[in-house]
Amino acid sequence: MINTNIYIENTFNGWESDCEKLTKAANDIFNFYMSIPEIAQNCALTGYEYNTVSFDFLFCAGVKTHEINKEYRGKDYPADIITFAVFADSPEDEKFVLELDINLGEIIIALDKVIEEAAKKEISKESELIFLISHGIMHLLGFDHQSEEEFEFVVNYQKQALKSMGICYDKI
Repeated sequence: MINTNIYIENTFNGWESDCEKLTKAANDIFNFYMSIPEIAQNCALTGYEYNTVSFDFLFCAGVKTHEINKEYRGKDYPADIITFAVFADSPEDEKFVLELDINLGEIIIALDKVIEEAAKKEISKESELIFLISHGIMHLLGFDHQSEEEFEFVVNYQKQALKSMGICYDKI
């Protein structure tokens, strides 16, 4: 089991999130992924010595993800999730480990979009949020989904992570 430092900030007024529960879920998902050799041996952490991995979550409204999406990605719409995979996306010579701690980056999730999507799928908003958390962690680890094969890889392991936590993922 890898030590994690997970920070959560919620600026969204319409949902009082249980940060302790979500921190535990993110930790469990991260460690589940790292228990899978196909992930652990091919992720952004491979080849680095570390004791702790850190990453942040910002829960906000779609207005904020719209601003970020437009400014950083040139896309004019609110996203449900935006991931800044700082460690994975940095060139090899710019990656650093500070006191055996690696900061993977930040996951920004629009909770109003989570609520909308959960209603469409007829699942709990918590299940949808944990699905997005699991998706963001895959991005922080350096996995993307530019091709159908990559998409299937990411979603397959997301579903396995959720299943390991007892979360039904049939409609996700």
